[in-house]
Amino acid sequence: MLYHLDFLVEYPDNMNQQELFTIWSEEADTAIAAKQAGIVVDLWKCIGTRRVIVIVDVPTPDTLDQILLDLPIMKKNGQNVHVEVTPLRKYEDFAADVKARLN
Repeated sequence: MLYHLDFLVEYPDNMNQQELFTIWSEEADTAIAAKQAGIVVDLWKCIGTRRVIVIVDVPTPDTLDQILLDLPIMKKNGQNVHVEVTPLRKYEDFAADVKARLN
């Protein structure tokens, strides 16, 4: 199943930029490995913000929840990471459904 993930990463006042970049670097390694494994369809970093948008393909909501809990950024800064999760339906499937309902 496809999901749209919208991450907004904040960080505590006592965290310096070097510490933040260390976490981001670990997260980037994990994200790229997940893309190579086919879990991440694609991902984007929004310019000028600490926002990342990801499309993932996982078999169940439980799997997605487990993956999110295991992300380096969630383990080290989870209280400051906000994630919106939206299940996605392929447009072609929706279009076929609409056409079938016309008949």
